[in-house]
Amino acid sequence: MSRRHPTVAEDEIRGTAQGTAPVPLSVLDLVTVGSGRTAGDALRTSVAIARLTESRGFHRYWVAEHHSMPGVASSSPAVILAHLAAHTSRIRLGSGGVMLPNHAPLVIAEQFGTLEALAPGRIDLGLGRAPGTDGATAAALRRSDRLREGADDFPEQLMELTRFLDDDFPDGHPYRRIHAVPGPVQATSPGGVQSPHRPPVWLLGSSGFSAQLAGSLGLPFAFAHHFSAQNTVPALDLYRESFRPSAVLDEPYALIGVSALATDDEKEARRQVRAAALSMIRLRTGRPGLVPTPEEAEAHEFSPMEEEFARSWNANVIHGTADEVRAGLDDLHKRTGADELMLTGNAHSGDVRLRSYELVADAYGLPEAAAAS
Repeated sequence: MSRRHPTVAEDEIRGTAQGTAPVPLSVLDLVTVGSGRTAGDALRTSVAIARLTESRGFHRYWVAEHHSMPGVASSSPAVILAHLAAHTSRIRLGSGGVMLPNHAPLVIAEQFGTLEALAPGRIDLGLGRAPGTDGATAAALRRSDRLREGADDFPEQLMELTRFLDDDFPDGHPYRRIHAVPGPVQATSPGGVQSPHRPPVWLLGSSGFSAQLAGSLGLPFAFAHHFSAQNTVPALDLYRESFRPSAVLDEPYALIGVSALATDDEKEARRQVRAAALSMIRLRTGRPGLVPTPEEAEAHEFSPMEEEFARSWNANVIHGTADEVRAGLDDLHKRTGADELMLTGNAHSGDVRLRSYELVADAYGLPEAAAAS
């Protein structure tokens, strides 16, 4: 039986800059839940942001996998992406990312094959090797306390997942007769008309490991600048130095995740990011909760250590008026040479987050377009 290998078009990876933006702009969504709000409220905000950014020419919209965090409702990226696919028509949708060691590769291949069937040619599969949570929760997800093994086996897991996506295990392999469905095997069945296309795989990272692996495999790379800013330039340099052309890419393509929040007033931006910093302080000290309001943050007595953390954390958050955020993004692009900027705007209020993306779009003169149906 002949086999058709699924394909990935390079133009599905490389975006086109809109307006005066130096590179394509995209969105990373943590599905933030603020105090006094529900997960349903957060998910409705995600739909609103996806529709807005699609209408304004943002290139892609990714959802991150996190677990056991009350203020982050993105534990099931595939489920959220299916919902977003039903409310959008053009913007690329993907995971930023799925944490591969938490899941069996076959399950991921089936989930993203299903997403590809729902939104053909619009799905990205971003993969990370961190757990996206604390060790105890990771052990519960994997039903194993051998967590280092999961990270160390990442290249092997990646190869297995890719073979399920391509349906090309070699003869004699124990998985040779196992097929991810929906997937390419349907094209080889009697009467099969399944598209040979499959979602492009991205590697995500906050250090050099995934950067080097992505480069050696010729895959696109996404770096978490928003929480590992000091490693951004070294990781991007390593990715570019390690890059080998592949069937997916002729040249390197790297995006970076950036914390950015634009408001109509500079003072309001400071209030919002201070509340988000307090949320991160609680998370880092083992007290995760809902994202507090700016009023809660103003009433909180920051210890000297907390004050220093908030100052350091917010130094890497580009915030202020639309013009200030645009200038900060332009400078970051110049310093890193990133091929794409993926913005994540963390704030208590969904309305504040929605307004931030609108202001950024206006600042760069992104096109006004009819909202997706």
